[in-house]
Amino acid sequence: MNKILILSPHTDDAELGAGGYISRLIEDDKEILWVVFSTARESVPKGMANDVLLKEFLSVVKHLKMNESNYRIFEYKVRHLFTKRQEILESLVRIKNEFQPDLVIGPSQNDYHQDHQIVANEMIRAYKTSASIICYELPWNHLKFENQLFVELDPRHLDCKINLLNHYRSQIAKSRQYFTPEFISGLARSRGIQIGKEFAEAFEVIRMIY
Repeated sequence: MNKILILSPHTDDAELGAGGYISRLIEDDKEILWVVFSTARESVPKGMANDVLLKEFLSVVKHLKMNESNYRIFEYKVRHLFTKRQEILESLVRIKNEFQPDLVIGPSQNDYHQDHQIVANEMIRAYKTSASIICYELPWNHLKFENQLFVELDPRHLDCKINLLNHYRSQIAKSRQYFTPEFISGLARSRGIQIGKEFAEAFEVIRMIY
């Protein structure tokens, strides 16, 4: 699988769920297209500019040495993606035709955030017959999550994930526990134990094509 599409309902979701695997993919020189649907301008901490999450995401892709052809940013209103469901589906179909990904990585259908559910559902509609589809884990949004695929992470991949999340100072300012190195490392270690490795990330499998 050489062409990877990463779907992130909000600017930080893919880093939280798959930051270690993203690090591995870049290290392996895979062709990546990263799509963000909302920069959550309405949800930034008081006193911060409403484009702070956009700037933080841009600092993430710069850190990863990605250029503008590697990402696309939409500005849908946070928590209102359901009003743009058809537009999102049509955008994903256009991307399918233009980029032709082998693997799509996105949020889980078991994720209870309303924006994440929209992206997960339209992702499956758009790619169910053309690409492998896996879903990343965001435990605070799940009541259940099926760990069907594990990606082993070396310590350097975990360090990269933590470094990427450190770019989101606006979210760290909210004291979100799932941004802490302790949580990120602990979850990666738990998933690693499940496969007899030091660290890993877990994913649900929607469709796997070989």
